[in-house]
Amino acid sequence: MAAATLPFSRPIPKFSPSPSSETLKEALKHINLASFSSTAKSLRALKTTTGRGSALSAWMASETALKTHFLLDFETSVFKKDMISLADRDEYIVRGGRDLFNLLPDAFNGINQIGVIGWGSQGPAQAQNLRDSLAEAKSDIVVKVGLRKGSRSFAEARAAGFTEENGTLGDIYETISGSDLVLLLISDAAQADNYEKIFSCMKPNSILGLSHGFLLGHLQSMGLDFPKNISVIAVCPKGMGPSVRRLYVQGKEINGAGINSSFAVHQDVDGRATNVALGWSVALGSPFTFATTLEQEYRSDIFGERGILLGAVHGIVESLFRRFTENGMSEDLAYKNTVECITGIISKIISTQGMLAVYNSFSGEDKKEFEKAYSASYYPCMEILYECYEDVAAGSEICSVVLAGRRFYEKEGLPAFPMGKIDQTRMWKVGERVRSTRPAGDLGPLHPFTAGVYVALMMAQIEILRKKGHSYSEIINESVIESVDSLNPFMHARGVSFMVDNCSTTARLGSRKWAPRFDYILTQQALVAVDNDAPINGDLISNFLSDPVHGAIKVCAQLRPTVDISVPPDADFVRPELRQGSN
Repeated sequence: MAAATLPFSRPIPKFSPSPSSETLKEALKHINLASFSSTAKSLRALKTTTGRGSALSAWMASETALKTHFLLDFETSVFKKDMISLADRDEYIVRGGRDLFNLLPDAFNGINQIGVIGWGSQGPAQAQNLRDSLAEAKSDIVVKVGLRKGSRSFAEARAAGFTEENGTLGDIYETISGSDLVLLLISDAAQADNYEKIFSCMKPNSILGLSHGFLLGHLQSMGLDFPKNISVIAVCPKGMGPSVRRLYVQGKEINGAGINSSFAVHQDVDGRATNVALGWSVALGSPFTFATTLEQEYRSDIFGERGILLGAVHGIVESLFRRFTENGMSEDLAYKNTVECITGIISKIISTQGMLAVYNSFSGEDKKEFEKAYSASYYPCMEILYECYEDVAAGSEICSVVLAGRRFYEKEGLPAFPMGKIDQTRMWKVGERVRSTRPAGDLGPLHPFTAGVYVALMMAQIEILRKKGHSYSEIINESVIESVDSLNPFMHARGVSFMVDNCSTTARLGSRKWAPRFDYILTQQALVAVDNDAPINGDLISNFLSDPVHGAIKVCAQLRPTVDISVPPDADFVRPELRQGSN
């Protein structure tokens, strides 16, 4: 089927990151909405005549995204802006590197103190990276960590070199009121419960920095927005905090290695916001920084955590481990062919060569096994991902996180219900045993069926984000790079259950909620189809092989550092409040 196009009567105007609703309305005036109507009719016809057959698969792979992709342009007077082409889309980025640290004083013009609020996943990494980068730039900007009184994180912050004596560690609200740039890195639920006091403590014309757009979504759900006397920016590393720090330290000898970041300017009261955001990202060690909006960021990020980054992987390995053992495979081998396979060898291949290289690693019956698993799993995965994205976009997942955070404490006469652990079930005890005898550097076996399911999940997530109008930079970083270069290496070192039990509150909640959905739908639909000898969907395989995302991933791979993240078996990334043993 030929790719449909959206006709435009006039060119769509560019707009800055995080455009106002009026800007969006103006842009939408240029779209011929009749094309949406005809496309919708075509899709209904396909569903009526073919269900999930080959015609629908061809439409899903070739149809132009219903959410129009806008070119997110920006202007910076400090850093060099580059244009890259990803699958025939032009996108702007800023390349990082330690040779740019000398520009940080100019980027942070007017800033005397940066307050890093919180010591969870991102706080330790960002505080230390900023401090070290500014010191290398010979800047006298103070990086001060702000924590709530009585927090057990004070000891860890002191151990990292932040102290009350030298003015780099203090109370959360005192730090906020004394900072020109406030990086709010406390949990999403805590942001939702404390934003009013945080806003009231900020100085006029100061800058609020976020590493997640969650707070915007929460405010929008109540018809609110940020105070108009402050700028609001975001720099969102596409990896968890320990990866941000670990790669920064590893990259000291090669002009930088780190985690890519997106940035957004939601509100700019004095014209400094873009330079400050880019300076923040460069100081964190981001190899490249791309533009997004706060809204697109929180949608892709919360969705991604529930999908390929954590929740879906958890569901997949539970389903496949159960299937393999039921079919006679030993528990140790089943664990290796599921968890170790995904977090090890598959991630390594995708990181360095792309998804097609996984497919091309097989031949004969193994390639057929991959195709069978891919064909059977793609639409079941897409069904759950589609539902998940729309729940995030509608605010349901944000509300769920806020309410769950409040259930962690006693209220209304009911007991507290903090999240329990998942790591004591049989599968994860097997994982502990497997890792205890695993040779150094062992990435596990490359199992064709597991590979087919995992790649189908990744492609389905890419397709959802593409149809929802996200940029390729965001899609690839959120669905591919963050997975294989950040989270999976840690899961290979410590196990999927360790990540599920110890990552951010929002991600932990999302994984527990959505992992069973992926587990069940694969068990009830995909694996049943395989057992019933359902034919391989040739169009689906063909579309996978020719998808333009592969070329875009190749371009992004050329921008990655030459250093792979090194994660020791005892890697610890748990904040004090969550110290617990895990498998």
